[in-house]
Amino acid sequence: MALIVQKFGGTSVADVERIQAVALRVKAELDNGNKVAVVVSAMAGETNKLVGFVEQTAKLYDTAEYDVVVSSGEQVTAGLLALALQSIGVSARSWLGWQLPIKTSSAHGKARIEGINADDILASINAGNVAVVPGFQGISPKNRVTTLGRGGSDTSAVALAAALGAERCDIYTDVDGVYTTDPRIVAKAKKLDKITYEEMLEMASVGAKVLQTRSVEVAMKHGVRVQVRSSFSNEPGTLVVNEDEIVEQELISGIAYSRDEAKITLVGVLDQPGIAAKIFGSLADANINVDMIVQNVSADANHSATDLTFTVTKADLERAVETVKADAKDLGYKELQSDPNVVKVSVIGVGMRSHAGIAQRMFQSLADKGINIQVISTSEIKVSVLIAEEYAELALRSLHTTYGLDGDE
Repeated sequence: MALIVQKFGGTSVADVERIQAVALRVKAELDNGNKVAVVVSAMAGETNKLVGFVEQTAKLYDTAEYDVVVSSGEQVTAGLLALALQSIGVSARSWLGWQLPIKTSSAHGKARIEGINADDILASINAGNVAVVPGFQGISPKNRVTTLGRGGSDTSAVALAAALGAERCDIYTDVDGVYTTDPRIVAKAKKLDKITYEEMLEMASVGAKVLQTRSVEVAMKHGVRVQVRSSFSNEPGTLVVNEDEIVEQELISGIAYSRDEAKITLVGVLDQPGIAAKIFGSLADANINVDMIVQNVSADANHSATDLTFTVTKADLERAVETVKADAKDLGYKELQSDPNVVKVSVIGVGMRSHAGIAQRMFQSLADKGINIQVISTSEIKVSVLIAEEYAELALRSLHTTYGLDGDE
């Protein structure tokens, strides 16, 4: 008898009818002879509504009270699912974050899970009960309710699976697995049977929205096998596992993209030690995350200046520009250029470790389509490029074919 953690996202529990359908899916897992714990998100749209209430009430709000309000969405869903299970003859009980407890840091609105005391909930599960846990929430060292940030329910589910020693964590969502790229853009995209933690982490970090990045980090750290499945079909999903579970690893597993990128270029920055530290230090102080960075010698005749290009999220672009402009005298640049009309495209695969020429094939494929590369960044299993937004779909289709990922339409 295996212990399975099931997680259902907002679209899966969008209304009472869907919550009742989730209850039947939970019962089916029990009928297979498994023990079950369930983690739920708030109903679709509910968190946005609660955030709106907070912002209408107080523009400069107390983040601790913000957490009290927005965490209530998951609490409602957990109670309703427990009731739905009871109504079909399944013994079920809801467990709020503070009742386990799920211990977190005190960073309200973006807390991190520090530990879960699973003794009581595990005893209840072993006694034949289904445990229903609201995702996204925990309790701070000061016994205040905390939330984990958007997408935090995935992290809650994987962390609970680790604490319970679960066989698997099934993430039910509105897609039926992880694809080689976005099937809405590339009709020949294929669903993957398995993908490694590292590949999934890279895909999540560069735009694939199937799993939240922190949840993959937790799964990789604790060795939790994760399955991405659809709430609306019984088809098997995609397993996220250790590399040694995949017998024959593809050279490239997927191509991800992110439209949430904006580019800033500082022309003629003083070429002196410490200038880059000042630029990125100021951005860090403003809580602005920088992604891709490229620096090159400027056309300045004396080679006393350099051009510096970096990317931030579109939401942070205006604030980043103002932050850099505030330090203009110290930085001594000649011109600031910003461009929100860019997209980041990334080729990902653990096969890059042992095969040469992956990046060259990417660059050649884009060149053949007349697509100019603005910025390049790499990791051990990823190559990312920044291109003009208008070429995003053409680039995805071209690269998907280049790396032999096309399936049947």
